[in-house]
Amino acid sequence: MNNEQKPQLNIPVVSNMGGVIRSERGWVGHFSCADRCKFRRNTLLTYKDIKIVVSTVGLMQIDGKYETIGSGRHFETMAFHSDKSDIRYNDADVSKRIYFESDGAIAEIDADDKANEMHEAVIAEISEKLLNGYQFEVAD
Repeated sequence: MNNEQKPQLNIPVVSNMGGVIRSERGWVGHFSCADRCKFRRNTLLTYKDIKIVVSTVGLMQIDGKYETIGSGRHFETMAFHSDKSDIRYNDADVSKRIYFESDGAIAEIDADDKANEMHEAVIAEISEKLLNGYQFEVAD
């Protein structure tokens, strides 16, 4: 048995600092087949009157086999404005996607640790942009 410890994940600290409020939620944020995904994260970022959902899904299984969730990827992270009419849950309005510079896809199957880091990197990028005044405006 290998007694070596794996290194601690390098996940940047992003919390309710600087005015961006972070809420981790226990349901899927996007993707129509997310019920087949073993990996799901959904984080709501709130800054002033802006609400953004960061969602990561992956490890989709169909008939016991791992399948890609898009073009050559087993994990993906996306971000969306929340649905302004949903004042209870602030779920994603998938018609109002937010684009970011961080990586948003992983091709490997055994990469849930990397998927967590990818999710955190997107949260950090969007939070920093919000704090610097970026509005993430979407044309209606």
